[in-house]
Amino acid sequence: MNLLRGRAHRFGDNINTDYIISGKYKFKTLDINEMAKHVMEDLRPGFYNEIEHGDFIVAGRNFGCGSSREQAPLVLQAAGIGAVIAESFARVFYRNCINVGLPVLECDTSSVEDGDELQVDLRKGLIRIVAKGTIIKAKPLPAVMVRILEDGGLVEHFRKHGGFKINEEG
Repeated sequence: MNLLRGRAHRFGDNINTDYIISGKYKFKTLDINEMAKHVMEDLRPGFYNEIEHGDFIVAGRNFGCGSSREQAPLVLQAAGIGAVIAESFARVFYRNCINVGLPVLECDTSSVEDGDELQVDLRKGLIRIVAKGTIIKAKPLPAVMVRILEDGGLVEHFRKHGGFKINEEG
């Protein structure tokens, strides 16, 4: 998982969770794969059909603001998004992404254009725009977060490492 490759899909600032997946779909189905067919459709109708497995969402500031619904990162993941790269994230959305195993990187995204092919090194926090040869340095993820992502999210991380112990007895 350390090295990811895909195309950039550009979005702007303040993309809230209702834009990622409209709340109306919460009441129609609980199937995340079915919901994924409607990802970002209020901003870009038909977006689901543009995505190839491993592609990236690239955005401006405050991505994932609004309600803290966990379906938003799950739907992005189910749609095949390999990572979300933005200038900044709403904190709850950021943490929900790590919890479900969807990589998130914070950096200056102004040089990334829609359709650019990107290569992302999560461990080093480097994003390379392949055709331009440009390297963007992202805020490095803490080692524990990289480990959680490599394990497939927080639940899988706990399973793999025997749970979470508060103290020596428990």
